[in-house]
Amino acid sequence: MPLLFGLGAVLLLVGAIIIGNFAMVYIRALFSGAKITITELIALRLRSVPVGLIVDSRIAGVKSGLLISIDDLSTHFLAGGNVQMVVLALIAAKKAGIHLIFDRACAIDLATKGTGKTVLEAVKTSVSPKVIDCPDAKSGRTTIDGVARDGIVIKVKARVTVRTNLDRFVGGATEETIIARVGEGIVSTIGSSNTYKEVFEHPDLISKTVLSRALDSNTAFEILSIDIADVDVGENVGAKLQAEQAEANKLIAQAQAEVRRAAAVALEQEMTARVAEMRARVVEAEALVPLGMAAAFRAGTLGGMR
Repeated sequence: MPLLFGLGAVLLLVGAIIIGNFAMVYIRALFSGAKITITELIALRLRSVPVGLIVDSRIAGVKSGLLISIDDLSTHFLAGGNVQMVVLALIAAKKAGIHLIFDRACAIDLATKGTGKTVLEAVKTSVSPKVIDCPDAKSGRTTIDGVARDGIVIKVKARVTVRTNLDRFVGGATEETIIARVGEGIVSTIGSSNTYKEVFEHPDLISKTVLSRALDSNTAFEILSIDIADVDVGENVGAKLQAEQAEANKLIAQAQAEVRRAAAVALEQEMTARVAEMRARVVEAEALVPLGMAAAFRAGTLGGMR
């Protein structure tokens, strides 16, 4: 009998501990329609998963019509995910009529970990599009500069309206890629314009041309519109380059003239040297005449001296 009483006391103690730890959580879940078993509560505690967070997240999901199991929530928590943010994102997507399953929401949550962004922000951006400035002010540049065929620089500021593409969010390129592609498209469009006046007359031509290039391919966003916020004229690069080319040509011509002058001077000096050489030979020949005459006198062969 004492053994039975002791065993009963232990069971009562265990039951009291369980009730003390999980009674309020169990009752809250029960009356919220998100029923949970004592076994699941004990399993959460044994796995060092915050019971209150998991149960409250499930209650929020069930109240919004989402069927999320305790195992799914605890597994995502153990994977390092933000359970509460995932549930809020699923609720926001459901209310906005966006198809978003739990696994994809978890994948997006893990993909945004450490980036300063959240899966809830991704869903909100999908519902309410955001505007990206191009170029980004963080890059230190205020305009995107392109040169028309007439050599005039055109300075452009653009605003890109995007919304999140949840199907491509995981593994898709980020905002920096969108900004780079739009900037490249603007420069290319300006470069294909015959004159800067064409750009000023039809600034919408830039946005239409760039938008038609499917710049959002393989990115986490869908481009809704590209709007030109400002267009300004820069320097005349063509005239500057022509002036620099003319100056370069002048320097080349001067160098070539100097080469020809130096060659002429060298030739003149060479001719002077040759003249001096010829005079020396004449003097040498003249010196030989008296010697020849003297030799003729001695030999008696000069004229009619024989």
